[in-house]
Amino acid sequence: MKISNSILPLIVIAQFCCTSLWFAGNAVMPQLVHQFDLLPGALGHLTSAVQLGFILGTLIFAILSFADRYSPSKVFFISALLGGAFNLAIIWGEHTLLSLVGCRVLTGVFLAGIYPVGLKIAADYYQKGLGKSLGFLVGALVLGTAFPHLLSDLTTSLAWETVLMLTSALAVIGGILILSFVPDGPYRKASFQLDLSGFWTVFKVKSFRKAAFGYFGHMWELYVFWAFVPVIFTTYQQFHPDTDFNVALLSFLIIAVGSLSCVAAGYLSQRFGAPRIAALALAISGSCCLISPWMFGLQNEYLFIGFLLVWGLAVIADSPLLSSLVAQHAPASQKGTALTIVNCVGFAITILSIQLISWLSVEIDLRNLFIILATGPLLGLLALCLKTKS
Repeated sequence: MKISNSILPLIVIAQFCCTSLWFAGNAVMPQLVHQFDLLPGALGHLTSAVQLGFILGTLIFAILSFADRYSPSKVFFISALLGGAFNLAIIWGEHTLLSLVGCRVLTGVFLAGIYPVGLKIAADYYQKGLGKSLGFLVGALVLGTAFPHLLSDLTTSLAWETVLMLTSALAVIGGILILSFVPDGPYRKASFQLDLSGFWTVFKVKSFRKAAFGYFGHMWELYVFWAFVPVIFTTYQQFHPDTDFNVALLSFLIIAVGSLSCVAAGYLSQRFGAPRIAALALAISGSCCLISPWMFGLQNEYLFIGFLLVWGLAVIADSPLLSSLVAQHAPASQKGTALTIVNCVGFAITILSIQLISWLSVEIDLRNLFIILATGPLLGLLALCLKTKS
């Protein structure tokens, strides 16, 4: 079946535009704290609010099977509009911490209709080479994740309201692109009935469970690494006082480089298979966790940066491949539900790992902190290597 060459670029552009909502609050966080006279502890609450909203949203979307029962393109469009509206709501009137958290939580809820639904739309277009297609989509998300670090220096010349208006405008543009130019895919199999059991029954498929648990192990490590990249650089500087890093720029590079590995992993999966390349990425990133304490002792800061670049490449490379395996092994009529529930559980795991590492960061030497993350890739590898009857 002939698919227009413009479909994948349009989905990727729309995905990047809309997921900018996810990190818009991070880019203007100091200004929000100052503007609304919030306590310093508000930073953590506002940062976690979108993650919690996304988990809540994916739970609702998965239980109600929105992406399977209704047109995914329309679900994406409506979610983009509502997510953009709640992002923009922050600039209206006076806010308390509670109302700001509420706006960010609701933004996260509607991101559940953007990121996993975008993966579902791609899966409805590309049955063959799905890993390559999702490599581009996850790469767009990676760039969105890295973008706030780049903005941290650039937004000093922009009003915080302008940043929020721009990101909301991008979300609307992304939604319009999907609605106008990306109709429901040729491989979509709609489910016309509400099946609340679909939330659980997808896990009865053994091959699906392998991919899902591989993804869960990957998520245990991923967001902690991304969140703590600036901390890693500042910790190295504490033990090497002569080093002077541009932490914001380097953090952007370490995270953003993962967009390249997502695309590369997608192409490699076509030749060597998605499970093999995903397992290789898990093995490399898990090894980086294990040797991280010794890397802090490197006297050459360029070698240290090189090590982090390798880690940044490996830590995300398996994500599109594991998502493609989830989509391929889910029942056709529950593909959207399957992708959404796996995202829900995966992001819930990130909250647990971030909270654990944050608590341990005041209890143990920071140089030894990241060994704990290796448990995720290890369990993910074990899940992928288990022999099951599909």
